[in-house]
Amino acid sequence: MNLLELPKAELHRHLELSLRDETIKEIAPSFGFDLSKEGAFEHHFKILSPMKDLGSALHKFLDTQKLLASTEILERIAFEACEDAFKKEGIRVLELRYAPTFVALDHPNLSFDSIHEAFMKGIKAAEKEFPMAVGMIGILQRILPVEDNLRVMNFMVDQKEDFVGVDLADNEVGFDPTPFAPCFDLAKKHDLKITIHAGEAQEKGSEKNILESVNKLHASRIGHGIQCHRDEEVLNFVVEKQIPLEVCPTSNILTGAVSSIEEHPIRKLIDKGCFVTLSSDDPGIFNQDTLEDYQLLLDKNILTFEELKDCSNRAARASFISKEKVQKAWPTPL
Repeated sequence: MNLLELPKAELHRHLELSLRDETIKEIAPSFGFDLSKEGAFEHHFKILSPMKDLGSALHKFLDTQKLLASTEILERIAFEACEDAFKKEGIRVLELRYAPTFVALDHPNLSFDSIHEAFMKGIKAAEKEFPMAVGMIGILQRILPVEDNLRVMNFMVDQKEDFVGVDLADNEVGFDPTPFAPCFDLAKKHDLKITIHAGEAQEKGSEKNILESVNKLHASRIGHGIQCHRDEEVLNFVVEKQIPLEVCPTSNILTGAVSSIEEHPIRKLIDKGCFVTLSSDDPGIFNQDTLEDYQLLLDKNILTFEELKDCSNRAARASFISKEKVQKAWPTPL
């Protein structure tokens, strides 16, 4: 079995940043982007080398956001994201996530309802065509006021038949997760599963956000979480509770969370007994998908083929998608 044939489960992929290069090149000129000059496409729509920090990387996403301007485009990119994951990466279980407030920004023609309907239409069409299980996670943006995020959470509660879980994302530096506890109290009340971006940033103290996210925001999984190795209390907590970590190696390099793949703590996390899964985060803008991350870790002798297989099986078990639906797409008993 080669890496493409290895069944994969991915828990952490932002749908708004999973656009195909070909799709961007087709639609971007109609939004005022001149891609005829050498390097223009990469300048606007790619992060190919490490940014100075997480905030700088997040700011680079805004050009792609300008393209998310119609329900037709949203439906298309949702279908294409699923198709590419299945055909090009061997993904059988896929959780996609999006922030309604991010997509709707400066697109007055789009409502939360129309955005969600378009995304779900694309996903359901893909599930009919490909033998895969796809679930949607809704994101709150921690850079927005709590009151705004409560409105978003209420929308997700209203659509909880579609959302398998909810998340808090954006730059964690300077944004303590605890003020958002009322939002996630509401999610828990309505049985929505919770994952939180925490312990991603290089800045000192980000690892403490993991404890706050689990203890105060009811998180059962952590997005990234790689900095837990810097604090013995946090590391022991993550290991003891077997909290799934959604680790995104290439993303961590390009956002400045780690300096190189050789310095990535994934080997240490696995050796310490952490529940490590692998994901791509933003494959459209980072120019690296999950299959390529698997290959990178294998080529660099950081993980073995069997360890990569274990990561994928763990992800399938940790998925927020119903076990029955996951098992139909997964080749072996979970």
